[in-house]
Amino acid sequence: MQRRNFIKKSSLGTAAAVAFPTIVPSSVFGKNAPSNKISIGQIGCGRIARDHDIHDTIRFDNARYVAVCDLDSKRMNDAKVLVDGYYKQKTGKDKYMDTKMYGDYREMLLNKDIDAVVISTPDHWHSQPAMEAAIAGKDIYLQKPTSLTVKEGQQLRKAVQDNNVILQVGTQQRAMPQFRVAAELVRNGRIGKIHTVKIGLPGDPAGPEAPEMPVPSNLNYDMWLGSTPEVPYTEIGVHPQDGYSRPGWLRHRNYGAGMITGWGQHHYDSAAWGMNTELSGPISVESLAEFPKSGLWNVHGDFFVKHEYDNGITVYTSGGYTNGIQYIGDDGWIFVSRGNYTASATDPVDKEKSAKALNASDPKILDSVIGENEIHLEKIDDQHGNWLECIITRKAPISPIDKGHKACTVCLISDIAMQFSRKLIWDPENEWFINDPEANAMLERAQRKPYGTNYIKA
Repeated sequence: MQRRNFIKKSSLGTAAAVAFPTIVPSSVFGKNAPSNKISIGQIGCGRIARDHDIHDTIRFDNARYVAVCDLDSKRMNDAKVLVDGYYKQKTGKDKYMDTKMYGDYREMLLNKDIDAVVISTPDHWHSQPAMEAAIAGKDIYLQKPTSLTVKEGQQLRKAVQDNNVILQVGTQQRAMPQFRVAAELVRNGRIGKIHTVKIGLPGDPAGPEAPEMPVPSNLNYDMWLGSTPEVPYTEIGVHPQDGYSRPGWLRHRNYGAGMITGWGQHHYDSAAWGMNTELSGPISVESLAEFPKSGLWNVHGDFFVKHEYDNGITVYTSGGYTNGIQYIGDDGWIFVSRGNYTASATDPVDKEKSAKALNASDPKILDSVIGENEIHLEKIDDQHGNWLECIITRKAPISPIDKGHKACTVCLISDIAMQFSRKLIWDPENEWFINDPEANAMLERAQRKPYGTNYIKA
């Protein structure tokens, strides 16, 4: 019997367990027995893993962390201490867990006892391990952005669908009630027909020059670079060697696109929820953006992006707006944000400017009750918990790959538009720019062998 099927049957309380030999003590099959838990491997043990993904997964009784993996052995060891310490405190047993460590996630994926993986790596290392995990039959929790390029996202979507695994994208705003309430109110016409959406999203500052440094002995730098170009090591281009503050790779175009993907996928995903465009996308994009003229960091700073949709809605995104999403309709507006929530203590967000989680042009809008026969959007309490539940039930999670890919694509074509001084016409169904070979060339990147999604063998 496959572990997945056993977990499903035992977790759902079926009578399947009676088939096991009676000489096994019944206590072994209690609800908290290790054999009944989803065995989790953690890929990437940096800031977002420690502050968010491990913390928000390990607390569920149906999950059991059994392995951690990182290309930085210091961070890998720290993660083992974190996980083992959690179980020691929870169980009162010194040796309840001895978390296994892997310097290469591909070795972890060969472990048949691991049911699922959480991927909390830098952006350029999202799609490849997720694809390989799908091929290995592992269920996946994937940090956003879903991919570094549109092509990578297409490849990942196909791998997940072909292998019938559960992939949850880490767009956890879907678990925050204010975003669902705002989307429901908009979808049910409480502000009339919407015509405009304004999204507030910060940019990143420029940084200093960074001379080449020796590669730390604890870091597998060549594999860290992965499919991206080979460049000299410098600490602010990777991550801090002491502590877990916001890493410098977030601000380098080799490894991501800056805040347009870093937070953009959250807000574009939430906005699509309210606009009912989760599986489509804009039909045009145009942008203005400032980029640093010196220093190592080279992602966008201040910017402005405009998207047009075929349903008549225009979406504007800029750091000049309050962080969050404002839906504007013929009869009023609704604004929604995270309030004071952050996924990490070093998120670059002004809490004071986004402290009000839900607001409207008329307070009565927010008091409106959604009727029984109106549109009700899926309600969950926790993004990681929803993923674990879906591993058991095999139902689609709230942020599946198809919706995650579409939201990420909006981010990526926005970044592409920042490189041009003209309006780009987008085909959301075929996912390419119409009559624009120059822009279409940016839907993928060259990949440095042997790394990259183009070199994965099913």
